[in-house]
Amino acid sequence: MVNRAEPFAFVRDLATRWDLIAIVVVIGLLTFLAEASRGLLEPLAKLSAAPVSLDPINLPFYAARTTLRMFAALALSLLFTFTYATWAAKSARAEKLLVPVLDILQSVPILGFISITVVFFMSLVPGRVLGAEFAAIFAIFTSQAWDMAFSFYQSLRTVPHELEDCAASFRLTPWMRFWRLEVPFAMPALLWNMMMSMSGSWFFVVASESISVGHTNIALPGVGSYIALAIQQGSLRAIGWAIATMFIVILLYDQLIFRPLVVWGDRFRFDQEQGGHVPESWALTMLQRSRLMSALRALFDAVIRWTSRKAPRPELLLAPTATRGGRGGDLLWFSLLLLLLAFAVWRIARMLIGETTWHEAAQVSGLAALTMLRVLVLIGLASLVWVPIGIWVGLRPRATQIVQPAAQFLAAFPANLLFPVAVFGIVTWKLNPDVWLSPLMILGTQWYILFNVIAGAAAMPTELRYAAQNLGVSGPLWWRKVALPGVLPYYVTGAITASGGSWNAAIVAELASWRNVQVKAHGLGAYIAEATTAGDFHRIILGIATMSLFVVAVNRAFWRPLYYFAERKYRLS
Repeated sequence: MVNRAEPFAFVRDLATRWDLIAIVVVIGLLTFLAEASRGLLEPLAKLSAAPVSLDPINLPFYAARTTLRMFAALALSLLFTFTYATWAAKSARAEKLLVPVLDILQSVPILGFISITVVFFMSLVPGRVLGAEFAAIFAIFTSQAWDMAFSFYQSLRTVPHELEDCAASFRLTPWMRFWRLEVPFAMPALLWNMMMSMSGSWFFVVASESISVGHTNIALPGVGSYIALAIQQGSLRAIGWAIATMFIVILLYDQLIFRPLVVWGDRFRFDQEQGGHVPESWALTMLQRSRLMSALRALFDAVIRWTSRKAPRPELLLAPTATRGGRGGDLLWFSLLLLLLAFAVWRIARMLIGETTWHEAAQVSGLAALTMLRVLVLIGLASLVWVPIGIWVGLRPRATQIVQPAAQFLAAFPANLLFPVAVFGIVTWKLNPDVWLSPLMILGTQWYILFNVIAGAAAMPTELRYAAQNLGVSGPLWWRKVALPGVLPYYVTGAITASGGSWNAAIVAELASWRNVQVKAHGLGAYIAEATTAGDFHRIILGIATMSLFVVAVNRAFWRPLYYFAERKYRLS
């Protein structure tokens, strides 16, 4: 019954203040998409007619274009994660191929992907800006997808046995099991890696938007091209505007997207501490209290329920599985793997043997060894710093809310913006570039370790912490027996992605330039960067193949055994 003293009570029944805020946010997002997608179908010549300008008034439009590319790549990375990582975790046969391939893909530098794929993507939409946009989005995708896939794969491999037994007792179909058990269990760690992936995109945004391969030079409107032009012209003022723009953009999508997701994902922690601190987000409160958003959420839930009913029951899936060949199927699978491996080796050998001398191959291997030494030393130093800090932050939800946006901004800080400081210091004080350019390699990738350790500490069961407290376990013993074993699976995931990211970052960090001054460190990164600029595909392939070989060897010999050890000994159950 409507209260006559409140003549506009029916308006409140139709929409609350949260609905009004939601409508404003939705309209703002639609406006952002419309503005950011303007000019995608224009001729490619339009980029030359209207080149990137250092006028700060253009930065809002550039930031919109860059952000749109990043979220398009993030959507593709999420799709890749849910399919590729799930297949690798569910199939023992596929795992033997997919995990090494993921190691190789992670080791291939972004410049390598661009140099090989830019012609293909531009040929999809000849003469249009959209083709170059596809190339840029794919390059950003390669800086996001691998760590998300590793994180999801690690979570699927460590689902507690009691949860698996519970899903089996409810006779959940594989589709229902995926959405009701596996995705929720993996959600906290996956969300942190999604944030890290977005920040990693900023680290490589210059290479993604300012494409220069041989005689092909394309500068797409975006913050990355703006930074590249500022470095070329030596404009510190423009770099300051770029940093301010990055900070504002990161703050906006942290508050509107990632902070609500992290708070929402907190409900999926395997253990919930009664009476503990509950994280908050005004954007999540808006989504939960808005009737418009509630209707959209109900529609999504209805789609999931409908697809769950249509999915085959577990008993229908068991019969075909049981009839599959055992050793015969394994033999066929490994035969296919050997054929694929032989074909890949033959193609690489055909391209390189006729053009490569043993002296050049030995020289490139020596450069790779130098880069590998830098990576291992930097990963070790970063681990000593960020593992204790990550554990401390992950066990304190209030500290997590403060650290999250700060870490996102620091992780997003491109090494290119420190080129003026690096070049000036090395030239002025006559420092050794092989030593003083090395920190740029770990600048953006060290945060993979921090973010994964925070996720691991946050997922640590409260019972385990209480048991250690009741038994009086403290000090160094607590770190050895509780903290470090509890986060070890998550740390290894972060260290693997940080290692691969550092190899990628070597291409940016080992060859720094500012105005007309160029400083180079001896290493495989500088070799690939020079080959890409020259458009020498023979040297590009040689450098990429060598980098992939070294990364896979390190992963197989060290990181992967450590990963399986952590998975077997320190899973939750």
